Amino acid sequence: MTVVLMDQEAEKKEILKRYSDLLRALSGKLNKQDKQQIRKAFDLALDAHKDMRRKSGEPYIYHPIAVAQIVASEIGLGATGVICALLHDTVEDTEVTLEDIRRLFGETEAKIIDGLTKIENVFDQSSSIQAENFRKVLLTLSDDVRVILIKLADRLHNMRTLDSMSREKQLKIASETLFLYAPLAHRLGLYAIKTEMEDLGLKYTQPDVFEEITTKLKNTEEVRKRFISRFTHPIRNSLNQQGFKFEIKGRPKSIYSIFNKVKVKGIPFEEIFDIFAIRIIVDSPPETEKADCWRIYSLITDLYHPNPDRLRDWISTPRGNGYESLHTTVMSPTGKWVEVQIRSKRMDEIAERGYAAHWKYKEQSDYESGIDEWLGRIREMMDASDSNALDFINDFKLNLFSDEIFVFTPKGELRTLPLGSSALDFAFDIHTEVGMSCIGAKVNNKLVPLSHTLRSGDQIEILSSSKQKPKEDWLNLVVTAKAKARIKAALKDEKRRVADDGKEMLERKLRSAKINLDQDVMNNLIRHYKMPSQLDLLFNIGEGLIKLDNISKIGKGEDENSWYKILRKRFTKSDEKPKEPPTLENVVKEIRGKADMLVIGEDMKTIDYKLAPCCNPIPGDEVFGFVTINEGIKIHKTNCPNAISLMSNYAYRIVKARWMNQQQLAFMAGIKVLGIDDVGIVNNITRIISNELNVNMRSISFDSHDGVFEGTIMVFVHDTTHLTELIGKIKKVKGVTSAVRIDSK
Repeated sequence: MTVVLMDQEAEKKEILKRYSDLLRALSGKLNKQDKQQIRKAFDLALDAHKDMRRKSGEPYIYHPIAVAQIVASEIGLGATGVICALLHDTVEDTEVTLEDIRRLFGETEAKIIDGLTKIENVFDQSSSIQAENFRKVLLTLSDDVRVILIKLADRLHNMRTLDSMSREKQLKIASETLFLYAPLAHRLGLYAIKTEMEDLGLKYTQPDVFEEITTKLKNTEEVRKRFISRFTHPIRNSLNQQGFKFEIKGRPKSIYSIFNKVKVKGIPFEEIFDIFAIRIIVDSPPETEKADCWRIYSLITDLYHPNPDRLRDWISTPRGNGYESLHTTVMSPTGKWVEVQIRSKRMDEIAERGYAAHWKYKEQSDYESGIDEWLGRIREMMDASDSNALDFINDFKLNLFSDEIFVFTPKGELRTLPLGSSALDFAFDIHTEVGMSCIGAKVNNKLVPLSHTLRSGDQIEILSSSKQKPKEDWLNLVVTAKAKARIKAALKDEKRRVADDGKEMLERKLRSAKINLDQDVMNNLIRHYKMPSQLDLLFNIGEGLIKLDNISKIGKGEDENSWYKILRKRFTKSDEKPKEPPTLENVVKEIRGKADMLVIGEDMKTIDYKLAPCCNPIPGDEVFGFVTINEGIKIHKTNCPNAISLMSNYAYRIVKARWMNQQQLAFMAGIKVLGIDDVGIVNNITRIISNELNVNMRSISFDSHDGVFEGTIMVFVHDTTHLTELIGKIKKVKGVTSAVRIDSK
């Protein structure tokens, strides 16, 4: 008993210590009233969460204090942001109501906390709870950006404390973070938070890869430090001679950034030339900072030869998130390319802390107008989009992480668009009506089609016609969320007119079968005809593309090919009265209830499963099951290209899975081989596959060009160990420079 009291006493001291640390982070920013309001918020949160604990066993109050600390010290918000961070979970998880918040603190605080409170957990197989929650956050974001800043702080602390969660939860939260929150932090210019989120996301989604890169960075740290010291020595001397006040940092790229380079370019860690960057931060007044950055660039290129294709000038035209910096890549004396970033102290703070740092420099920066323009686009998307939350999030995400181009109107007005934007995107960016009536464009006075991809510096004139109407294939010509939303809205208006006719036809047919058209009947029809939505079903009926034969059985979910009917039989013992077709919710619960995990390879009596062709998992891969609406369970690798999206948007349909190891089955896998073309090399590779390891090949293809070959081999293996052994043997063949696993298609 005494130990418990001591523990409680120690916890009280720790809570007060953390609260004191929070106040220190705000020192100099608060007046007397602010301090009183923050204390009131702390006391309310402490009382509301007093009986709650986190998965780690710690008092729950540690979490809101930590979120408030991130908001104050890492993002830089003031009293209102800290109050809302301390209270962000009270309305959702305790007896405290929004009315209590409004009465005690005010309308602004109540509105922010409402934006941070999740929507009701309504189970709907056609929507995504996570996406709906995120859309709600964005709706509030367009009014008060502090909602998303606190949400990002909340997510960052959750990522920092993921160790105490189950593997299933780790994958779900990390996937959501990589899918939505890290890109959003990037878009708001919160570079440090975005980088940490990405690295932690990789740590939990692909721990082996994360550990491998971390180890390699650690092993090369001393060599890197010596190289940076030698490389920067003449730069320091030159800058000192010119009288600059400056700081030089040498930092490695983030683990996630290195992982992306390895994955996208297919090159090993050792061959990434820009594994680190040199950053020069000059302490200059606002009126001379741009000129000083260019002077430093001139001094560096006097010392080292620059790569002319690698100059990036984000000082003259900052990125949409306010990022300003001058990047160049120069050749070092040892023959290595080195990226050098040049920026002022103000630019560096905005680059690291983004939106929040802007307030400190708003008199000197165009950042506010850039962010306001972006928030304006979000509002436009909200107004234009009546699609479901998932479509909205996917369209929105398209424009979060993309690089930008700078183009001009005929009158010379500068417009910022995502990289890859077309002439049609530009038309919609000018005005919705211009986009709707667009028939072509002139780019730099040359006639181009709607699909023409724009480049930075282009000047565009839009050609239009009052007879033009948006078409379905336009969706393939645009990348901006605004254009997609407007085109979809126009197409839906037309679709709805046809769908109304389809609904009348369906109701007449069902009336004759004495069936009422309710949501259950509609869901049965959607599943049977494999339509993505109710609108698509009714549209296809209206167009005459669906014949309403056997409508009575389909409407009741009794058609023989119904997956739900097959499931019903499997969930019903022979001596039981047949149950109603289970809902998707019950199916998932049934699968999860039968055992803690779906075991792949067992004689499953409950439900079929298939190996997903998008990632082609084999035994030894870490996998999960995804409950589909029409095709049973699909087994995906946890590092499948689609895994992050599935776990983010459909976590409630994820089922844990593992491989059984009792039987030796053959699974197809792909290997990509690169090397120097030589007589007999293909024969040597195939001999190893067929003779030494007794592996069956399904196909092999090699392409040789200018003395270099690239080959793809599809083989049948037992598990990842078998495949790793095979790849190791192929790498030893003379002339082979690389052999890696690829996902078969």
